[in-house]
Amino acid sequence: MSIIDQAGSFNLGGRSVKRLGYGAMQLAGPGVFGPPRNHGAALAVLREAVESGVNHIDTSDFYGPHVTNQIIREALHPYRDDLVIVTKIGARRGTDGSWIPAFSREELTQAVHDNLRNLGLDVLDVVNLRIMFDVHGPAEGSIEAPLTVLADLQRQGLVRHVGLSNATSRQIAEGRRITEIVCVQNQYNLAYRADDELIDDLAREGTAYVPFFPLGGFTPLQSSTLSDVAARLDATPMQVALAWLLRRAENILLIPGTSSVGHLRENLATASLALPDDAVWELNRMADIAA
Repeated sequence: MSIIDQAGSFNLGGRSVKRLGYGAMQLAGPGVFGPPRNHGAALAVLREAVESGVNHIDTSDFYGPHVTNQIIREALHPYRDDLVIVTKIGARRGTDGSWIPAFSREELTQAVHDNLRNLGLDVLDVVNLRIMFDVHGPAEGSIEAPLTVLADLQRQGLVRHVGLSNATSRQIAEGRRITEIVCVQNQYNLAYRADDELIDDLAREGTAYVPFFPLGGFTPLQSSTLSDVAARLDATPMQVALAWLLRRAENILLIPGTSSVGHLRENLATASLALPDDAVWELNRMADIAA
């Protein structure tokens, strides 16, 4: 039994995955663009994650682009039977590293085939449609056209399950009229809690919620409350932030990313960190203060 088993597991696309997973975005170069500074270290992080029991890896072929998927294949292929690799489509990268919507049938189809090729797979476990009406957060707009393309690729046997990223409740409802939505991946953390109601709704339905930027993303979480709680518990602030997410709802699956083996071990050790009720009360107030 690995330490991350203490965090439990949850259903993702009909398969049980550990609630502590790994996000591969930081394996690419600065700005999620180009190759990593240390290729060997990137391989080591992935292998350490899987050896530690991680069986849920989040990635996308527009990380790099192509970089993280190629590193995942080099490090882990042939993959363990219990490993679930989740990827995203719906964007492409400009030559300057910009994030550009890629919603046409041709772009979405090419993205699925790029992911298959670079990961070395015949079928993708889960593909999230990244909604790009606003790159900074969910924004309303119909997703029927791009999601229909993804559902067609699912019927062709190239994709097993479909999820949504950067989505609103209305878009999730629209998506469910087209195909089953097995997960939702939105920004959420201690200080940014716009999805509180959505998480609870998805939990009641048995649908996984995967918060991106669980530690604040490009601007890491900083709070005297967080630091004080961490000091009392002999933990790091980031471990406390992850432990709060694990306690927040049983359908939350974490995918903290890192390019460091040491930081990876620190993240995974969160599984054994139990937050007392008074600490949870203090941490819950951070969203009110941030607002």
